[in-house]
Amino acid sequence: MTPHTRMYLIRHGQVVGFDQPRYNGQADVALTDLGIEQYHLLKERLVGKNISACYTSDLSRCSTGAAIICQAFGIEPTVHRELRELDIGAWEGLAWEEIKSEWPDDWQARFDDLVNYRVPQGENLLDVEARVMPVITQVVERHKGEEVLVVAHGGVNRIVLLNAIGAPLAGLFNIEQNYGCLNIIDYYEDGRATVKLLNG
Repeated sequence: MTPHTRMYLIRHGQVVGFDQPRYNGQADVALTDLGIEQYHLLKERLVGKNISACYTSDLSRCSTGAAIICQAFGIEPTVHRELRELDIGAWEGLAWEEIKSEWPDDWQARFDDLVNYRVPQGENLLDVEARVMPVITQVVERHKGEEVLVVAHGGVNRIVLLNAIGAPLAGLFNIEQNYGCLNIIDYYEDGRATVKLLNG
């Protein structure tokens, strides 16, 4: 069988303000008590796996949880700023309803061209892909035949998953990523990737 690298890709736990849809972007929002508990549950789910390394976004909603899970494996998380969520610029911290009210044309423009549209002072999906995927590629190359953990964000994870199945970025919202979910991707030496678990 072809050797592969198995990646356990996690979305961070529930955050403060979860009950009102908003763009947190790169704001360092806090985890709720449930968000912390979700990480402890993930740690229990992963006990018995042979995870040899962990990579995480530097935002605390990811790095805090990465540290919790890593306790089970005696490893330290490696922090990567490049794994941060999409920079949503002028919309950071704003609820969707506020944006639709204040920037109705921009709101519509983003959904008309999800891949290329860039929020004022922010990033588009191509920008995020360009900073995230080199890190993912390096992780896979560095840990051939191993099992690794990556803790990141909803948007980042969707881009990684779309890349794994060879789907276009325009399909970003065709993939769900709940708080505290687990995805499993196997990366093979011949360049193939298989998503074994999605939003689990």
